Amino acid sequence: MQFSAQDHSMMGRALQLAAKARFTTAPNPAVGCVVVADNEIIGEGFTRPPAGNHAEIEALEMAGEAPRSTLYVTLEPCSHQGKTGPCVQALIKAKVSRVVIACEDPNPKVSGSGIKQLEEAGIEVQVGLMEAQARDLNKGFFKRNTEGTPWVLVKMAASLDGRTAMASGQSQWITSPAARLDVQRLRAASCAIITGIGTQQMDNPSLTLRITEEQLGVEDTLQQPLRVVVDAQMKMSADARLLQASGPCLIATLDKPQQRERSKALAAAGAEVIFLPAQGEHIDLQALLEELAQRECNQVMVEAGAGLAGAFIAEGLLDELVCYWAPKLFGSEARPMFDLPIETIDAHLALSVKDMRMVGEDIKLIMQPDKDY
Repeated sequence: MQFSAQDHSMMGRALQLAAKARFTTAPNPAVGCVVVADNEIIGEGFTRPPAGNHAEIEALEMAGEAPRSTLYVTLEPCSHQGKTGPCVQALIKAKVSRVVIACEDPNPKVSGSGIKQLEEAGIEVQVGLMEAQARDLNKGFFKRNTEGTPWVLVKMAASLDGRTAMASGQSQWITSPAARLDVQRLRAASCAIITGIGTQQMDNPSLTLRITEEQLGVEDTLQQPLRVVVDAQMKMSADARLLQASGPCLIATLDKPQQRERSKALAAAGAEVIFLPAQGEHIDLQALLEELAQRECNQVMVEAGAGLAGAFIAEGLLDELVCYWAPKLFGSEARPMFDLPIETIDAHLALSVKDMRMVGEDIKLIMQPDKDY
């Protein structure tokens, strides 16, 4: 399918607008929209937080009626009634003549029906312009709707020799303030932060957002992500900082009678406790991810020690690994990045580097496993 230079330019602008929404729209996808008439932009917008306007409505409210206009949107317009009305009907009412869509919506409630309704109304529809970029912007939304689990990002901070803490457990601070601020951006883009009981007991973190809307360049209000503690034996104290900080906290434990009894104190302290099946002696992490998908989590970030982080990798649940490497050496007695027993070179996990850059004094690497690992 042929697209003009203007088509590419306008869809590029729509993707820029969509990026403005990536921290504030979950569980909805981040979408951008541009309306063009007589080679000029007459309306543009991006998705607002849940129950707010979708990108198409924002753009059309700016443009008004738009006969003979072309509308560029990064995701197929919705065709069903949710918290807001169907965008398809608004496009038809505005009398746009052409709609260029980056990618089809994976949500089974839409998935092609929006395109069909536009075509049945006599509107020219073209799909596939800059599709890869649009899908990457909403990779968690796509995965949740197609596979029933969220996108799993594991974040690690390590010394140059791959150590995340000293033998004593001391780990603050490995990386520079610039890298730690960058981690806040990852948290803001995540629906949930997952940690393990070992990290909770060692560091007693709050795992809250410590970044502002202004720092992120967003117009809408940030929400605290769900904080999840994987605690198979229910060891967490009701006095933990996680329970004192703002935002919801979820404790995942095994479904055993003693755990149900111990959970009462945590529930009284404000936590929600869920009981999951075991995989060996540990919590079934696949079941945890399915539970989080049911709660409409698109992307989750694992901020944990070597055990839990290694378990996500060993069980084939990793989608993306983000490492911050500090120019320091901690030595052979310090703790490794992952508990991940691999005995031969041939059994290694192959990763592809997607991005590498300096963040302050540190090196940031974004990697994804080769598929079917």
